[in-house]
Amino acid sequence: MDVLILSRLQFAVASMFHFLFVPLTLGLSILLAIMEWKYVRTGDEEYKRMVKFWGRLFVINFVIGVLTGITLEFQFGTNWSKYSEYVGDIFGSLLAIESTLAFFLESSFLAVWIFGWDRVSKRLHAWSITIVAIASNVSAFWILAANAWMQNPVGYTIRNGRAELTDFFAVITQKLVFLEFLHVVSGAYILGGFFVMGISAYHLLKKQNIDFFTRSFRMALAFSMVFSILEVVNGHFSGNYVAEHQPAKLAAMESHWETQTYAPMALLTIPDEENERNLVELIKIPGILSFLAFNNLAAEVTGLKDIPKDERPPVALTFYPFRIMVLLGCLFPLLSIFGWIWRKKLIDHTRFLRIMLYAIPLPYLAIEMGWMVAEVGRQPWIVYGIMKTSDAVSPIAGSQVMVTLIAFTVLYSLLGIVDFLLLARIARKGPQGIEAASTGKEVRI
Repeated sequence: MDVLILSRLQFAVASMFHFLFVPLTLGLSILLAIMEWKYVRTGDEEYKRMVKFWGRLFVINFVIGVLTGITLEFQFGTNWSKYSEYVGDIFGSLLAIESTLAFFLESSFLAVWIFGWDRVSKRLHAWSITIVAIASNVSAFWILAANAWMQNPVGYTIRNGRAELTDFFAVITQKLVFLEFLHVVSGAYILGGFFVMGISAYHLLKKQNIDFFTRSFRMALAFSMVFSILEVVNGHFSGNYVAEHQPAKLAAMESHWETQTYAPMALLTIPDEENERNLVELIKIPGILSFLAFNNLAAEVTGLKDIPKDERPPVALTFYPFRIMVLLGCLFPLLSIFGWIWRKKLIDHTRFLRIMLYAIPLPYLAIEMGWMVAEVGRQPWIVYGIMKTSDAVSPIAGSQVMVTLIAFTVLYSLLGIVDFLLLARIARKGPQGIEAASTGKEVRI
């Protein structure tokens, strides 16, 4: 049992499962803050009902996210001790700020928000969820700053056999930090919006609580439309950065084998990694890859054949997730625009509402695929250019990792099932379910 493969698989299982909950926390917290401030400003009780309903779903998601995040961070000490020893001076400081500042604020004010209804003023209560939303996004910033450093290490020196921090400001202000942050949080906001729209569509199709869910849908629609368009723009700039700093990742993302100018892109490609070629290339358009990578049709794009084999990322595991992510990234603004056109008579567009209901999982898929591109595409480096993943793993037995891998998989599967059933049950019952719970009555739908 190869400890490296098992440790990588365990971290992948833990991080991808955890990342099912983080984006909804980021996106839904912003929407909740908007809803509650509308309630404070207008005094309209319908907005209060909206906050309580969507807030119940938010809290369930938040709790599961915290549980899975704690076990994820432990793995840096148990499975990746060589990594922690080598770059802990840098990576550890960023995670420490995230946990002691952002997470502390997030969890403390969430408690005020949960238990503060009718105990604190309306404004203080609204500020509580606002601080939760801000702290959640600040937390994401520090984690993504750490990841950006792994993608493009700056502000350090190698001393006494380990990387030591020399310029903290350079680490947190490099361009990649802001590109990653905008890309990830925009995806999270899209997910939060589609989550609200999908559940709202379910009730609108059943002609239940029409005013309540029409308001929810429209609010989430405007939110999603803005950030789905921003995501496409940011994706292009992120691609430019990858082309300049991680040419191997770009080549794997596009299954691009030969270094050339006016590099083409095919609308349909099937890579053949073993033979260093593509089995299928349909409708090749010259210069498009060069333009997308460098904003220049004549630019030279490095091919995989000019990169040493031991420094190439897995092509298929980078190429296909990238294609799925891009396809979905183009779909979201289209759906949002159609929704905006039909927003005044949503109840009449049943086919669109049904599409939005079934679209709930799509932002989750897009985000997971994006995370795979970012992390698999960096391989074989755990810290790009200075430490390989094979040098970062802990000196432990593969059998030990196998036991924890199985345990994590079983535990996460159970947590996932419980989370899904709870969210689905509350979502189906609608706001009456929340109100009935407070009065001890039961609502069946």
